[in-house]
Amino acid sequence: MNLQLENKTALVTGSTKGIGFAIARLLAAEGATVIVNGRSADSARAAAEKIGPRARGVAADVSTAAGCAELLRQVPSADILVNNAGIFEPKPFTEIPDADWDRFYQVNVMSGVRLTRAGRARWSRRLDQAASRTPLRLSAGP
Repeated sequence: MNLQLENKTALVTGSTKGIGFAIARLLAAEGATVIVNGRSADSARAAAEKIGPRARGVAADVSTAAGCAELLRQVPSADILVNNAGIFEPKPFTEIPDADWDRFYQVNVMSGVRLTRAGRARWSRRLDQAASRTPLRLSAGP
């Protein structure tokens, strides 16, 4: 597969392991320079080293506005933004306190909102070109 990603930079949040790591590794294999993001500098650096020379690790906790701002400070430009950061704790629905729901929302929703909003302001031309080829779907249905 050739996605023509040479000379492109991809920022992938939550990419030190799991699906995010797999996405980052695939983007690097397709020729992109990849920014691997995690909460700790050690995990971000280790994941980037596993991916290879096309990757670098950037530590920032995207669950907060300050953490998103720090990530954007360290990554001034990107062609591709993958909002992959997400958390989950298997608990019975009735036993999840409001504080946990707020934490889930901050990580799973607001991190993507903050990074997309700020990134769009900084990288608007690049993201507009990508968005024109990839429609935003708001429903889970067909």
